[in-house]
Order: sequence, then structure tokens, then C-alpha cells
Amino acid sequence: MTFSFTAIRQRVLAVLGAMSMYRLVLYSLVALALIALVLSTFGVIVSPTPLELLASFVVLALVISAVDAGVQRLLHLPWRIESSLVTALIMLFVMRPGVEPAALIGLALAGILASVSKYLIAWRSRHILNPAAFGAAVVSVIGSFGAFEWLGTSASWWVGNGAMAIPVAVLGLAVLWRTEKVRVVLVFLLIAIGTAVVRQAVQAQQFDIDFDIATALQFAVLQSPFLFLGAFMVSEPLTLPPRRWQQFWVAGLVGVLAGWPIMVGGLFTLGQERALLIGNLLAFAFALRGSVRLTLEKREFITPTAQELTFRARGKLKFLPGQYLELDVPHHHPDARGTRREFSIVSAPADLPTLRIAYKNGDQKHPSSYKRALAAAEPGATLAVTGTWGDFVLPKGEAPVLMVAAGIGVTPFVSQLRQLHAEGRTRDVVLVYVAAEASELAFRAELAETGVPTIVFCRDRPEGLPDHWVWAQGIRLDAAGLERVVPDIAARHTFISGPPRLIADLAPALQKAHSLTTDAFAGY
Repeated sequence: MTFSFTAIRQRVLAVLGAMSMYRLVLYSLVALALIALVLSTFGVIVSPTPLELLASFVVLALVISAVDAGVQRLLHLPWRIESSLVTALIMLFVMRPGVEPAALIGLALAGILASVSKYLIAWRSRHILNPAAFGAAVVSVIGSFGAFEWLGTSASWWVGNGAMAIPVAVLGLAVLWRTEKVRVVLVFLLIAIGTAVVRQAVQAQQFDIDFDIATALQFAVLQSPFLFLGAFMVSEPLTLPPRRWQQFWVAGLVGVLAGWPIMVGGLFTLGQERALLIGNLLAFAFALRGSVRLTLEKREFITPTAQELTFRARGKLKFLPGQYLELDVPHHHPDARGTRREFSIVSAPADLPTLRIAYKNGDQKHPSSYKRALAAAEPGATLAVTGTWGDFVLPKGEAPVLMVAAGIGVTPFVSQLRQLHAEGRTRDVVLVYVAAEASELAFRAELAETGVPTIVFCRDRPEGLPDHWVWAQGIRLDAAGLERVVPDIAARHTFISGPPRLIADLAPALQKAHSLTTDAFAGY
């Protein structure tokens, strides 16, 4: 992967970052449903009919929303209508729509099972299985038995047709850019498509019929649900393990099982939805993690424009230095970005159960609903961490490292350097710290305590710099400036945390680094 691709990726993320991943998934699914409705109306899609689509969605949305609202009220949890609608829309594309009473009953049963699975098949308040896949799988299995053959629906994955392929690919790619799961789903697609082609070749040989690889590829890409399954289900963050290599294993397993359906006991096929459920179990085995409650202890300004929140964690929280958490702040009337955001963790694992995050205040005239809710949280308030993720972690061994941070982007580096210091480890690390003004240099005392050589880029001269800190004295931080202050960049594993524009500006120099890991952000 070239750096130019990385720069483009970060620019796209900056645009998509204006919306939460949950809202983006919801809007993408709504767009797909409307496209399907139009195509069905004009006869491009013969089945399902427009009436079947509308009736099925109404039943799924009402049932799932009602069950979610009831259970969440019983458990004193905030009702998230977006989650209910996303599940309903995914099931609309997975299940066979219909208007007959038996079909609508089957859809309602699948919706109930999907919703209930979020709370019953869970570990420490986090569901283990993809709800839509679970509901579809159970109803399909039940319907295969004689006593329940009257159920008028099962998993059909009708979304896997040529007419829907381009819309699914385009909208799915937007979701994957936002969730940064392009490579994970690409692994799934390559394995699923490859396995499906091999299966067709084997079957052609068994039945002594001609095999055309181009036709087999076309069928696997355009006439299968792989694109939808990968973009909207395999990529679901809540059922993926935290590390990228673990996600690749899950994607590979689901790809094999989806590409080569297996008959179980001669009764039903181990198809796409059940393949995904098996992948969910592997993900659960990789990382037993649950919802952790954080109690806010204090908040304070660490620069004129940035705040730090200090929490006490209740529950088992595991993370690696440099990873981020997703913090849920329920509030009334959330805007398009929803109730969850990601924050790099400032504190080190050695600091637990104390946990700290920091953020820049940003737009004060038109703050997001999330920002207003977080600002209103008082000491003693309890918030939930829905998970910790990320591969922005230092490489093993003692290889030299370069850290480049812009503003509050220094937070993951504080965690990494604090952990090294707590463990008494020394490592060849250079930190390049960029800020608009000297007053915006956060965590100066903590960074100075680690003893890491630091080169500061800001307009005015910082006062009282430690001996191992250097002010760049007017050198502009562009590619040439970075090479000037870090002449051995080619020997260093480089990590950069900051806005996509900075990453793009430094591209020529960063291309020369031994390796490059980025952690771009677009605010909250």
C-alpha cells in the first residue's frame, strides 16, 4: 500500500467523520432500500415486489423497535431507535419478503429473535452474535422442520443480484472507509469469491458439465450476497475482535464458510448467516470483553482549548497503549453523529483503574449534541465503554520509533510513553510535537518525565522547556522540515497522529520511513 493511498483514505475519512458510523450505516441501508423499491417498481427486480418490501419492512421495524424499547426500558437503558432500524433494514435484505400472513408471522418471529439475542446472548452487556444473522438463521432452521413448514419466510439473501451490486458496493465502501474495515472485508471477499469459484469448478467436474471461470467469477460477485454480507455485517464493530490480525482470521473463516455452503444432517445448508455466526463465535473467543462502566471523577482544561476527563473504571478493562475506546453518552435528540464517539486513551494500562481521555473543544458556536451532553456530565456520572480497538501500537522489539503528533493527537503517545516509563524500559524514540501556540502543548510534564527527546513546532517560543526538548525556531513542519529535524527517518518506525491534512503534507518524508502507521482523526 503506497502512502498516496493512505493520504486519500485520510481525506475521505475527514469527510465521512462528520457523521457517526451508526448513522452512516442507517442512511446507507435506507438508500439501498429505496433503490430496491424503485428497481422493483420498474420491474428490474422481479422479486420481491414493492408491496412485499413495504409490508415486510413495516413488520420488521415495528416488532424490533417494540422489543428493543421494552427490554431497554426494563433494563433501564436508553432506547436507540437507530439500532432497531439498522437491524430491521438488514433483515429486510436477508429474509424473503412477503405479504401473506404466514410470511409476516415468520418475519415478526425473526425480528423478535434478533432483538432478544442482543440481551440474552451477551457477555457483560455486549451481544456476541450478529442479531440479524441470528434471527434469520433460527427461523430458517425452524422452517426446515415439518411442523413449522407453514412459516412463509426464510433466509433468501435476495440482495445478492446484479441490479443491486453497484449500489451495495458504493454505499458499502463508504461504510467501510468510515469504519476503516476496507482491508478486512477485502480479505473476506477474496476468500469467499475464490472459494465459491472452486466450489463451482468441483461441482462441474462431479456432474461432467462445462466450467467457465469468467462465468463463475461473475456469478460469485454479482449473483451472491457477498458484497452486502461483507460491507454491512462482517464489518460490524461490536462483533469483531479488537486487533486487525484477529479480524483477518474472522473474515477468512466467514469467507470460506460462506463461499462453500455445507449441508448439516441433510436438513439445512450452512449458508451465509450461519457462516457469520460461526465467525462471531471465533471473534468472541479471541477477545472476551464486555461493557465497562466509567465513573467521572474530574474534568480539567489542560490547554486553553482542550479538556481532560479522568474516570475510574468499574469492570475488567483491557487495552494496549495507543488504542482507543468508544464512549457512549446517551442523550435526548442526538444529532446525525449519534451517541457514541472514539477517544484515544491518554492513561497507560499501568494506571488502571484510573482512565483518562482528552479532547479539543472545537466548534463552540455549533457544538454537536454529543459534545453538549459530554460537557454537561458532572463528577459522579456513569458512562459506558462499548469497547477498545485499534492497531496504533508500538512494534515489538527495540527498533527506533518516530512519533509525530499534532495538538491533542499526542494522546496515544502519552499512553505509550507512560507505559514504557512505568515498566522501566528504554527505547530509541523521538517525538515531534506540533501545536498552533506554545500554550496548546498538552501533557508537557508527563512527557518530560519520560525523558523522550522532543522537537516542538509552534509559532511562539515555549518557556521553560526541559533539556531534552528543542523548539524548531521557525522551521515549518512540512516534508523537508521533518527530514531536517529527523535525518534518520528511514531507520524509524513512524507513527503519526493528527488531522488528515498534516499526513498529506508530510507524505514525501513519510514515504521514506521504515514503516508508517497513521491515526488520523476528524474531531468529535
